[in-house]
Amino acid sequence: MGIPMRKKDRMYTYADYLRWPEDERWELIDGVAYNMSPSPNRQHQEIVGTIFSELFQYLKDKPCKVYVSPFDVRLAAGKEAADDEIINVV
Repeated sequence: MGIPMRKKDRMYTYADYLRWPEDERWELIDGVAYNMSPSPNRQHQEIVGTIFSELFQYLKDKPCKVYVSPFDVRLAAGKEAADDEIINVV
């Protein structure tokens, strides 16, 4: 696996991320955009499905939820809520 491509010319936010093509996969870490690898293969999906099923059953009657990707998770460092203030998206 090679080093992921990065957009390093400036700091990006979730507002920038929302404008990028939907057929590209990116993550933001401290405002640096990383181009993610292509979609996972069949074996990976089977493993993810098994793990999801186990976690789902365990959390069934608990307040915590489990989700299967692709699912954007915005990691806010503090109270920021605006899309142009969030610099971490995985």
